Amino acid sequence: MEIRQLRYFLTVAEELHFGRAAERLHIVQSAVSQQVRRLERELNAELFDRTTRAVSLTEAGRRLLPHAREVLAAEVRGRAAVDELRTEQAATLRLGTSAGLGSRLDAILDGFARLAPGARLELVTAATDARLRSVRSGELDATLLRGERPGTGLEFLPLWEDALMVALPARHDLAVRAVVDTADLAGLPLRLSPPSRNPALYDLVTASCREAGFEPVMGPEFTTAQDTLATIGFGMPSWTVFYAPHAEQLPVPGVVFRPLRDPSPVMRTFLAVRPDPPRAVLRALIEACHGA
Repeated sequence: MEIRQLRYFLTVAEELHFGRAAERLHIVQSAVSQQVRRLERELNAELFDRTTRAVSLTEAGRRLLPHAREVLAAEVRGRAAVDELRTEQAATLRLGTSAGLGSRLDAILDGFARLAPGARLELVTAATDARLRSVRSGELDATLLRGERPGTGLEFLPLWEDALMVALPARHDLAVRAVVDTADLAGLPLRLSPPSRNPALYDLVTASCREAGFEPVMGPEFTTAQDTLATIGFGMPSWTVFYAPHAEQLPVPGVVFRPLRDPSPVMRTFLAVRPDPPRAVLRALIEACHGA
């Protein structure tokens, strides 16, 4: 039994005339008659009473009719679902990003292009709170961020963890070490973004200092990576932290990056999305983020 045969059968049943059915189907009448005959042979039952003046449904035809309608309606729904998927995959998805993603972002872009080749990924950079508001409002489909923000009404999908590395003047005594003990940074001014700008990082670094037994001495605020590193490299000795994937992309004269230990702070990255069933293109992004 073929979809085509059921479509021809249903059209004849609605028209009760093979000629008019053929006109609706835009084919010749003999093709309609042939396919209906094949369906009857397959079912081993006459579906129509045919006379020279009229066509009517037999009891077998009447019983088949609702099932034929159901099958053809399911076909329409199936085609619509695939068309919807095709439209979604060709859509633009807007993703909020944060600084310092390094090679992680490259991996996300590569994975998304592979999983949703017809879609376009637009990257939007803004402050964390602004990105979270945009996800809630629907202006962004999702945003990457470090550290979870409870009470925002969003779902936070855990992704990866990045170690923090200390950025030190290359001329400092600690720069010769392969790994720096966090406690040895006591007394050296720390340059961080204020908690109003980056609460997750601020809390992680200050908690690590306290775990190492000291209260950090706050120096000037972290401004941009370029300006802050230039000041660390050639100004008064101070230190800051960078995520390992970002540090790997920042060969800066006068500055070295070293892992930390006792403790070794790590930051979890999340993908924040609305708590709704994700469309296909967003599912592709989520998979690409997990793959990164």
